Amino acid sequence: MSKIVKLPAFVDMHVHLREPGYTEKETLETGMAAAITGGFGTICAMPNTKPVADNPETIRFIREFTDKNPMVTVLPVGAVTKNLVSEELTDFEALKKAGAVAFSNDGLPILNKNVFKEALKSGELILSHLEDEKNEVIWQLDVFREVQNESNQGFCKKPRLHFCHISTSDALSSIKKAKAQGLEVTCETAPHYFAFTKNDVTSNGVFKMNPPLGSDNDREAVLAALKDGTIDVIATDHAPHTVEEKLRPYEKSPNGIVGLETAFPLALSVLSLDEVVEKMCHNPAKILGIENRRDITVDLEEEWVVKSAEFKSKCKISPYENMKLKGKVICK
Repeated sequence: MSKIVKLPAFVDMHVHLREPGYTEKETLETGMAAAITGGFGTICAMPNTKPVADNPETIRFIREFTDKNPMVTVLPVGAVTKNLVSEELTDFEALKKAGAVAFSNDGLPILNKNVFKEALKSGELILSHLEDEKNEVIWQLDVFREVQNESNQGFCKKPRLHFCHISTSDALSSIKKAKAQGLEVTCETAPHYFAFTKNDVTSNGVFKMNPPLGSDNDREAVLAALKDGTIDVIATDHAPHTVEEKLRPYEKSPNGIVGLETAFPLALSVLSLDEVVEKMCHNPAKILGIENRRDITVDLEEEWVVKSAEFKSKCKISPYENMKLKGKVICK
């Protein structure tokens, strides 16, 4: 039996479209097609391309190509530092003028505390990629607290910090405590962190991602944080690679899996529909400061089996292969 409903289109704050530079993995065109299939009306394209999106020309290239598609909006994320090296900030104003919606060094953490502090003082939205979640989230929250205090005294702009792909109980505990203390930070997780644990990892790279899959306790903490509001957003961290790359031995395989075409039913498997809309539509749009004007139609009861060969994404390999899911976007 079908149950057809109309929803606001999803907003994904964390997507790797790979173009320019890595078109063997994904292209702007195939990434947008995957987004539309998954019900996303807006996606944020991370800057770890080749060349890095640390210059207005690359930002404009992405915007000019993607603006031709009326079904999905692609918002480029500019690099925080030049060439993603934690030494010198990029020209935020120039990148923003070219079309950047936020700034991140995703794929690499910002290790220089002074550079991180200056980025926060700009008042621009910083999407923080963490490698060592337990420790990095603590010092970044400490720096954010300093800048928020300076902002409250009128010495700088109000800082905006969003933590990407949070996956561990330790990091979530720190973020929950910081929010309770009045720190206005936000964070996201990705479906693979509540769908799998490290016990699912195989000898190849199909389940390899960064941060890596955690323990059963980490998974339970992610689920609890989705329910209590500690986690504001579900993002996909869609990170395509070639089949050959993902079938290499685990140690030699690159980090990342695709997620645009499976995110909705995975979220629906652990949350109510209202909670899914909050985490995948309303909250990300609010954090980004955008209006979400598109609608999608979904069948809440349709059951289907994941077949990566049928993905619109160029990446035809997935840890969800042959998984039975419930809930599907109806593509016109």
